[in-house]
Amino acid sequence: MPDAATALTLQDKLAAAKTASTALATATTEQKHVALLAIVEAVRTGAERILPANELDLANGRENGIGAGLLDRLRLDQARLDGLAEAVEVVVGLDDPVGEVVRGRALPNGLQISQVRVPFGVIGAIYEARPNVTIDIAALAIKSGNAVVLRGGSAASHTNGVLVELLREALVSAGLPADAVQSIDEFGRDGATELMRARGFVDVLIPRGSAQLIQTVVRESTVPVIETGAGVVHIYLDESADEAMAVDIVRNAKVQRPSVCNAVETVLVHSGAAERLLGPVLSALQESQVTIHADERSIGVVPGALPVTDEDYATEHMALELSVRVVDSMDEAIAHIRSFSTAHTESIITNDLCNAERFLREVDSAVVMVNASTRFTDGGEFGFGAEVGISTQKLHARGPMGLPELTSTKWIVRGQGQVRG
Repeated sequence: MPDAATALTLQDKLAAAKTASTALATATTEQKHVALLAIVEAVRTGAERILPANELDLANGRENGIGAGLLDRLRLDQARLDGLAEAVEVVVGLDDPVGEVVRGRALPNGLQISQVRVPFGVIGAIYEARPNVTIDIAALAIKSGNAVVLRGGSAASHTNGVLVELLREALVSAGLPADAVQSIDEFGRDGATELMRARGFVDVLIPRGSAQLIQTVVRESTVPVIETGAGVVHIYLDESADEAMAVDIVRNAKVQRPSVCNAVETVLVHSGAAERLLGPVLSALQESQVTIHADERSIGVVPGALPVTDEDYATEHMALELSVRVVDSMDEAIAHIRSFSTAHTESIITNDLCNAERFLREVDSAVVMVNASTRFTDGGEFGFGAEVGISTQKLHARGPMGLPELTSTKWIVRGQGQVRG
């Protein structure tokens, strides 16, 4: 027999979230912090509730063959729970964006006008096999005064169910409505479709996951979407690149956590540095069990490399696989990036200041780097605490999204009886 929560229709849940969003929008910073600190405690001490549910999801995932990359994203342990709790603590320490004055002035007629940050209202999130997103998005939504409706996917349903219970309990402990955090996982794919068309209930929708999931949401949603992107990420080794730096950065960008969207997928090497750099870089990758997909000019450098295809260049592997191409100029490198990048993150390794500045200027991705691992494209690393996602679009938000990106603005006008002539 279904309990009261599962007996609710999806429309009931959306309406409840809309009502709860009013309370969140007017909550004090102190109230929101009480709720967030309760979430920190629940996540940090809740392993006995969370991890058995997570093990069920992992077992189902292995049985269904979901792949090593998704299994890694799905997996929680005490260290990852502690990391989630620490991310929420960082959110507590950040400035509350609600009410922040973006700009303002006094008009010649005496009117005082100001543009201030306000919550969106209700944020919808559709994601897959990423239980950390449940905590990250909920924490950022609460701090920015928004209610949130979560569709976390079947792969993490047991884990997300427990996490949502903890989130709702934390809200109640702070005197805020539990309905400010809703899960619609029980409604399956039909629920996701309905969420995409819930104009009037949901103010903005954020997809996190595969390129296919994101494009489906962008294509089918009637709710405004902030498009987060799959990560076909590039590193370009310029002719002047330092060998030790190139080895360390490429290895870190691929190996440190290959299942995430900011892991590098393609390395482009200037032909003038190929003889010097390809051997050390590719050997270091192979020592870390990376499968190399190499073009004709690099395939003979290390044993066991596979011939690369255009499909490889366009693939976000989320695994220990990487494509390599030798190019004759920065023009050729930038052209390749324009052809295959998802506009997420690109990095150049160089000792040439002019080339660095040109790369920063001409590469049109959400994050462009010089002499740094692409693994730094992350809300936590950027100082945002938790992260909503990496926006690869150009409207409203771009790059790692934190608290300000979960707000809109409104204009406040204060007068003393002025009328327009």
